[in-house]
Amino acid sequence: MKRTLLIALGSFSLFATVPLFPGAVHAQAKADPHLQIPATDDGLPGAGPIRRYPWFSKLWQDRRGTWAQQVEKDQGAVVFLGDSITQGWGEAMGGSFGPLKVANRGISGDTTRGMLIRLQEDVLSLKPKAVVLLMGTNDLEEGATPEVIAGNLKLILAALKAHHPDMPIVLCQVFPSSASKKRPADQIKKINELYAAAVKGDPQVILIETWTLFANPQGDSKVEEFPDLLHPNQAGYAKWAAALRPIFATLGFSETEEDTFKAEAGFESLFNGHDLTGWGFRTKEGVVLETFDGKASSSDGRYEAIHGRIVVKTPPEGRKVAQLWTTREFTQNFVLRLEFRATPNADSGVFIRKPQLQCRDYPLAGPYKDLKQYKPQDWNAMEVTVKDGVAHCTCNGEVLEEALKLPTTGPVGLEGDRGQMEYRRIRLQTLP
Repeated sequence: MKRTLLIALGSFSLFATVPLFPGAVHAQAKADPHLQIPATDDGLPGAGPIRRYPWFSKLWQDRRGTWAQQVEKDQGAVVFLGDSITQGWGEAMGGSFGPLKVANRGISGDTTRGMLIRLQEDVLSLKPKAVVLLMGTNDLEEGATPEVIAGNLKLILAALKAHHPDMPIVLCQVFPSSASKKRPADQIKKINELYAAAVKGDPQVILIETWTLFANPQGDSKVEEFPDLLHPNQAGYAKWAAALRPIFATLGFSETEEDTFKAEAGFESLFNGHDLTGWGFRTKEGVVLETFDGKASSSDGRYEAIHGRIVVKTPPEGRKVAQLWTTREFTQNFVLRLEFRATPNADSGVFIRKPQLQCRDYPLAGPYKDLKQYKPQDWNAMEVTVKDGVAHCTCNGEVLEEALKLPTTGPVGLEGDRGQMEYRRIRLQTLP
């Protein structure tokens, strides 16, 4: 199995003389120079601030000393590397990922340069199956520019890629905070732009739009999820976990059981759950160009059948429009049912005889932002009833389109654009 690097960027630090999070206090380790903050910046990699406050220096050594004794135990874990947001999630990440083996390597108050310095001992020594990073916000509080922060990210990525060139990277955007915390929205957005530019076109990197997930209309964090405008509460952590779960599933870390769902009486499955039989690419004119019968993935690797799901993977380019179509066309009236799951702000669509019904992470990407029954980063049921050239479309029973006009014949299509989209239980019933 390929090892995987999951990078979540944007953690927050804790500015207090005593760490506030559970699990922050560890047994005192021996004064190993490799576990202590270097006395000066001379000869150190990266640029920008390294914190040396007494409380931080002690926390740094205590936590790293404890981890040094757990290297064997934590081999092959999904490693979370970050600062106080990561540390504050707890040693088992709050049990958010079930039996998945995880290792928390967050240190409150840490900066991107600090994480770069401790990368080898704290992360790479574990031969991680995955790494989740949350970094960048503390650098802002210390006065670093977005360019300096992004430069340290590039060095971290280079080191991780050199350690294992096949490790995919999941990069979560820096979370929003507040100008009152010396973390204004414009600076965080600039960091996120630079991060996205740094990984654009890199097939190892999967970008998750966590800033959009958490930001209010002004671009700051929401007090109901970040009570101090820096650190998430239980609700905030739950949303972050939900954003990561679909990615973990696609990477084969979870949801590996086969789907036992059976189509209702009168319905036929358009997807067999194992491969892309019955699906293919078409030209702009609608001519079948390529078929994928018996194949688990499309020729470009964008669409893949994984344990009962058709997964449309996040494009390395950031955005890339593509459609997968049934090789059949449907002329009669019918009912189409399917379920879909979207990562934060993912953009996609379901094509009904060619016209597109927007299928997205609706609360963030729209256009149906006011749905009451939509379940973010979870499975949602779509039903489309086609009668006499008109489609009535619902999501979890709520109306999306009352009367979407359709041509007399055409295939069913699944689009990928931005983010990761998944489709399952795709079935159709022909009507009189």
